[in-house]
Amino acid sequence: MTRLSPETLALLPGDVARPTYDRGAMRAGVVHFGPGAFHRAHQAAAFDTLLAHDPRWGITGVSLHSQGVAQALGPQGGLYTLALLDRQTRYRVIGSIGQVLTGKAPQAILGAMAHADTRIISATVTEKGYCLGADGALDTTHPAITADLTGAGNDSWVPQSFIGWLVQGLGARRRAGLPGLTVLSCDNLTDNGRKLEAATLALAQQVDPQTAAWIVDQVCFPNAMVDSITPATDDALRAQVAAATGLEDAWPIQREGFTQWVIEDRFAGERPALDLAGVTFAADVRPFEMAKLRLLNGAHSTLAYVGLGLGHETVAQAMQDAALARFVERLMREDIAPSVMAPPGLDLSRYIADVLARFANPAIRHLLSQIAWDGSQKLPYRLLGTVREALEAGRPITRLAVPIAAWLRFLERAARSGTAITDPLAADLLARASDWRAVLAMPAVFGTLGQDAQLFDAVAKAHAALAAGQLEPV
Repeated sequence: MTRLSPETLALLPGDVARPTYDRGAMRAGVVHFGPGAFHRAHQAAAFDTLLAHDPRWGITGVSLHSQGVAQALGPQGGLYTLALLDRQTRYRVIGSIGQVLTGKAPQAILGAMAHADTRIISATVTEKGYCLGADGALDTTHPAITADLTGAGNDSWVPQSFIGWLVQGLGARRRAGLPGLTVLSCDNLTDNGRKLEAATLALAQQVDPQTAAWIVDQVCFPNAMVDSITPATDDALRAQVAAATGLEDAWPIQREGFTQWVIEDRFAGERPALDLAGVTFAADVRPFEMAKLRLLNGAHSTLAYVGLGLGHETVAQAMQDAALARFVERLMREDIAPSVMAPPGLDLSRYIADVLARFANPAIRHLLSQIAWDGSQKLPYRLLGTVREALEAGRPITRLAVPIAAWLRFLERAARSGTAITDPLAADLLARASDWRAVLAMPAVFGTLGQDAQLFDAVAKAHAALAAGQLEPV
């Protein structure tokens, strides 16, 4: 079959949307670390809309640890297909990514970061890519950070962490006499901009104090949140896209029709007119972020770990389990919502109903096993903050303990069967998994919360209930 490329765009059926701008005139205003499915389904699509009005906001992708995206998109001239899964699936070819650089080309990455056209450095590197400790600050014992602290004094330093790349790239801009820019996190961390700013400054102050001072004066790190369910690409999607477009796409992307991107209105220099693509600029992102992290992401993780234990494969299948769907709704309305401060204009009850409807969308084949990745990094943000606040407020945590217990049982099953798990703490977790108490005692995941007697008791009861085939302790 003919491959998707700039030369074959004209072969697309008329109902497939495609770039309406001159890609030859596109300039790279954005350097994005982590051009995986999440970025290409959301931010890259928004910039694709903006490019129809302003050619200065193309994207240079940076994939530090994988060649896959570059190998897939290179022969396609950066083009890929986005399938929007709703009542009727729609297809759109995205053209905002001009090139994808890999970790094998460090000088090219540095050159892109220190280019005069670049006004935003953004990231979707997942929670683990920030090298943070349980307290949310830079973990200076993290192997990648340790390597950067050691190597930064050498002229041939190639950073091992995303934080290291920020320090080196911003330092190169300073030395070149270029203005500062905006560093935009799009990962699921509460207060992600502030955490990224603090981590970057913590490393810069140790390896390049002049750049650290320049960052304080010249660089902005706005908070941001992005919300849209993005199932992983599989062969079924590739076949579906090929049938609909008539062209082979090595790495198409899919997401639900709904999307939300909220960015704190805090930019160094020019702000891109992303409101043309439906982006919300807000004085404070945290209420939006909290609603998403705790209600949507917390419920997602609950469905993943409880649903996998019940033998379900996808989110939609788990939502067809009436008992599990009722449990998740009660958890959201009665246990999580009290910890969420609704931003102006957001009705929490309606928001919860919308989230549940999105989960049940049969067009979305979102694997629970994918959501279950990196539990040690996600649970502190998605569930443990809610637990901590509930304990402080004297609210019950009986239901909140269930997804924690379900994660512990997920680890137990993996350890017993010898199944690998995707988690930066995998080795330590699996070594302790035969005794859930040992996992609960890990400060790297639970901080001091694992020592709380009330949580210990609630998790013990939830663990026993799940082992007996019950969703809640009797």
